[in-house]
Amino acid sequence: MNTTPERIFDDYVALTAQLFNLPISLISLVDNDEVYFKANSGMDGLPATLPRTDSLCSAAVLEENPVVFPNLSQESCNLVNPAVAESAGLQCYAGAPLRMPNGHNIGTLCVIGRAARPFTLGEEDLLMRLANLVSLSIEVRAAFLLHEQTEKWHDAQTQLQNHLLEASTLARYLAARTNGAAYFSEDVQQTVVRRLDDIELVLRRHLGAAQHHASNVQL
Repeated sequence: MNTTPERIFDDYVALTAQLFNLPISLISLVDNDEVYFKANSGMDGLPATLPRTDSLCSAAVLEENPVVFPNLSQESCNLVNPAVAESAGLQCYAGAPLRMPNGHNIGTLCVIGRAARPFTLGEEDLLMRLANLVSLSIEVRAAFLLHEQTEKWHDAQTQLQNHLLEASTLARYLAARTNGAAYFSEDVQQTVVRRLDDIELVLRRHLGAAQHHASNVQL
């Protein structure tokens, strides 16, 4: 909570907004009272923190699967003040939890639009995969920084940023091929998923290296 922005998380929300063809994507971290936005793409003027009652992320963090509101003008969440989304002109929301190895959800990765729009089951799966990558990145970050391996975390970010840039380039190509469709077909989504699987492998290699270092330090 309340850490400075880091480019790797900014890159995640930029890619997520691009893949869903929506103007806003956020990474939130949620505690008992507040929601802190670690990364923000497309929602200028959003405070770094909001009370839990003012953010839909406070509902999404409670679930194991993505929480979806295709049309906020027709449905609302009883945990959140609906006037907040209405005043910001928000019309659709999908959020997936950030889950830690101990099973606790600590926040969400979400996409938000200013027009109502459905979310397919394939899109929900894609959002969950992206959220899992963010969760794994948080775990890698913690493993390196806990043992003061700042340079290793910097190197990991550089490698991840290159992979996310490649995924972004792929997303632009696929969007052009599908004439800017609001969401991709199942076949196209599988192409994206394969690229995300490559990113997960990179993250797990870095996590293994950090954990190996930690075990050696303990010995």
